[in-house]
Amino acid sequence: MTEAKFHGRRDPIVSAVDVSDGAPSGDRIAAILFQLLLEVVQRQHPEIAPVLAGESVIKSASPETLSRIFQAHGIWFQLLSIIEQDAAMTERRQTESERGEQAVPGTFANAIAKAAKLGVAAQDLGEKLALTRVRPVITAHPTEAKRVTVLEKHRRIYRLLVELEQPRWTPRERAGIIDQLRDEIELLWMTGELRLEKPSVEQEVAWGLHFFHETLFDGVPELLKKLDRALQRSYPGEHFALSHFFQFGSWIGGDRDGNPFVTNRVTRRALTANAIASLRYYEQRLLQLMRSLSIAERALPPPAGFREALNRALAESGEGPEIALRNPGEPYRQFLFCVHRKLKATLALYEGARPSASPYISADDLIADLAVTEEALAESGSVGLALDLVRPLRWAVEVFRFRTVRLDLRENTTRLTQTLQALWRSMHTEADGEPPAHDSKEWKAWLLAELARPHSGPSIHRSLPPEAEETLGMFKLARDQNEEFDREAFGSFVLSMTRSAADVLGAYLLAKEADLYHDATRVEACNLPVSPLFETITDLRAAPAIMRELLSLPLVRRSARMQGGTQEVMIGYSDSNKDGGFLSSNWELAKAQDRLTKIGAEAGIPISFFHGRGGSVSRGGAPTAQAIAAQPAGSISGRLRVTEQGEVVSFKYANKGTAAYQMEMLGASVFEHALISERAAPALRAEFEEAMEALSGASHAAYAGLINHPDLLTYFQSASPLDEISMLNIGSRPARRFGARSLSDLRAIPWVFAWAQNRHVITGWYGVGSGVASFLDVRKERGLALLRRMFAESELFRMIVGEVEKTLGLVDLDIAREYAGLVYDDDVREAIFGMITAEYALTHKMILKITEEDEIGQRFPSYRSRLEHRLPTINKINREQVELLRGFRACTNELSKEAYKSNLLLSINCIASGLGATG
Repeated sequence: MTEAKFHGRRDPIVSAVDVSDGAPSGDRIAAILFQLLLEVVQRQHPEIAPVLAGESVIKSASPETLSRIFQAHGIWFQLLSIIEQDAAMTERRQTESERGEQAVPGTFANAIAKAAKLGVAAQDLGEKLALTRVRPVITAHPTEAKRVTVLEKHRRIYRLLVELEQPRWTPRERAGIIDQLRDEIELLWMTGELRLEKPSVEQEVAWGLHFFHETLFDGVPELLKKLDRALQRSYPGEHFALSHFFQFGSWIGGDRDGNPFVTNRVTRRALTANAIASLRYYEQRLLQLMRSLSIAERALPPPAGFREALNRALAESGEGPEIALRNPGEPYRQFLFCVHRKLKATLALYEGARPSASPYISADDLIADLAVTEEALAESGSVGLALDLVRPLRWAVEVFRFRTVRLDLRENTTRLTQTLQALWRSMHTEADGEPPAHDSKEWKAWLLAELARPHSGPSIHRSLPPEAEETLGMFKLARDQNEEFDREAFGSFVLSMTRSAADVLGAYLLAKEADLYHDATRVEACNLPVSPLFETITDLRAAPAIMRELLSLPLVRRSARMQGGTQEVMIGYSDSNKDGGFLSSNWELAKAQDRLTKIGAEAGIPISFFHGRGGSVSRGGAPTAQAIAAQPAGSISGRLRVTEQGEVVSFKYANKGTAAYQMEMLGASVFEHALISERAAPALRAEFEEAMEALSGASHAAYAGLINHPDLLTYFQSASPLDEISMLNIGSRPARRFGARSLSDLRAIPWVFAWAQNRHVITGWYGVGSGVASFLDVRKERGLALLRRMFAESELFRMIVGEVEKTLGLVDLDIAREYAGLVYDDDVREAIFGMITAEYALTHKMILKITEEDEIGQRFPSYRSRLEHRLPTINKINREQVELLRGFRACTNELSKEAYKSNLLLSINCIASGLGATG
């Protein structure tokens, strides 16, 4: 490239973008990025620039041109998301600058100030704080349509935008930042959008750990610092012991439910990768700390206790004189060198190399060494250095230990029952026949009898099928964690598809067979927490009776007390929505939590909840603070686990500022619910509860009328890219649990994903109109007045209405009708689409009756503005997708079919990027 060409490439945009007026506004940021993208497109593929600019429409484009059009629009949607995240962060900073940190919703300063204003005593606050446990759990559910390499480019663009907004730059420096932005957009353009192969589980593990390296390792200590500052501001002079209340969990590498690629070998590798990630981070931070603490002994003599610790460390190292000579007169560096030496040996151990020194036995020992350094600095008068330099690293080790995350294990009851049946056969002769039916009294009696047998160590079973050996081996791997990994390497065992108490007892029995029991004076308890997952409407309704029975059993009670004093229950938003519709799902979830909370209180074993939420509204993806505020009073009590899936992970945690706010909002919302909601909010009024029951029943009936229609699956497969979505290589897990082709076996993620792509989006609103209309037919004007009062006073009902409104904004019946045109059977098409259009009109009308607005979504101007920027383009891509589906399905030539397939998958990616969610 010649010098002239180099400058010629850059000059047009520099002249087009005014960089002389200081930091640009949000609108100018968007204009700059669009111009930069347009320039890249004009240079690479000038024929599609007019389409991107909106000056022409897509007409008879070649497959290559069409793919570039999709790519250009997809990149613009990605840039819009980055701009929106940056704008939200800028707005929060402005609010904090003008009105103070306490004025920013979702912050610890805001929540703690509210508690102080309500008169919450410092002692009560401290007790709540000690019991608080917040744990987002990262999952590799196949909803992330972006590769890690793309996420890395997004991160760099975000950071450049933050730099561009700084007022200190000269026009020359600002132009340089714009040049860097252009380069990143050009690299984004030249990076493949689609995965050529499905990711392996190991790649998914690396994807999850990417966010810790980018933002989370540094972010959690900063989070604790914000809480400490908020407590001191609202409760001056009080001392609060900050626990490591905020930790991360993960399912990546431990979630076997329907994923044949997650094996015990894979889980072991995931545990190793998780450990190595944390150790490498500590090593980097220790090196920084060693460089910083170049404190001469004559300038700051260390306390006697530190001197004793240093002498021990030097003696234990075996190289004391050499270390002392390397850093003469610098005791803190000498001590940290010994710490670093042991940490490197620990890292080598996990990496499979021979350690050159004695490694740390556990994270506790590293924490103790950092505490020695921190206390010595504070005792010597350098409190600021102790708190600002050493304490963040100590906090990080307390939170992440030698594991980064707590890895959950998950399997379904079908696989566990098959394993237990194999164990039964190994314990009996052929003359005993076959094991009892898994739902029989005899089966439960056998489980209880085996659990009552005195524990005598791991059992040996011969001739188990490979699948049963693998499942039993999963529990054995959890048993061995203390020998190979951090003692907190595992979280809990999540039992999906829990239908009965016997299902959970089966998990306890497998844990016992694997020697996962603690036996203190012959009183047995299970070391691994077992968390039953209730997913469907039927399961949620059965959950209270199941948990009442389980909590009456001494083994379960002892185990819960040994594991922290609570029994965790996981509740599923996705399958309950698929099963019962949006309104009914939310009400059944609320009822189940309320009843389970009371059962836990009666049993003396509090029940904590693990919320299985997804990214879309249909899968529980409401705004964090609003979703937590809508939970039943007393159901959180400072303890919350929640899944973070797919695109939600990258949206929340890819950028430092956004990650910091999202973590703080989650933690602060849990505090606020525990400290304020439970004492300020009255119990749900009986009339509200009665109304919700009636609304839910009628809504469920309408929804069931649709999903139980004999032709719905035929319609859904034809009028959406349901089958084609499975071709996207966005997750290692299959779309169906057991490979069947029934609607009931279809996972919730592709169910939601496909309905969003075809713009029906029934998963977020269908049945609500019928529910409200039926209620008003009976209650008339008094009923409408009640619903309006509920809308004003009930957090839950207001959230449901608001999320329905937002979902209706995504529905486009004109485009939906074009997808319906892919259904060849006229009768099927007219029957199903007719039901959907009628329910949509009714829901639209009923929502406006309740909100008394002129238009749907009038309360959400920012959301409507976001859609206005995106929907016109999404609509174009939708129409192209319809034609691609028609051509792909009709094509018999493999070469042509492949061209259709590539563009079809690009269109799915593009629409998902525009909507901001997949499943």
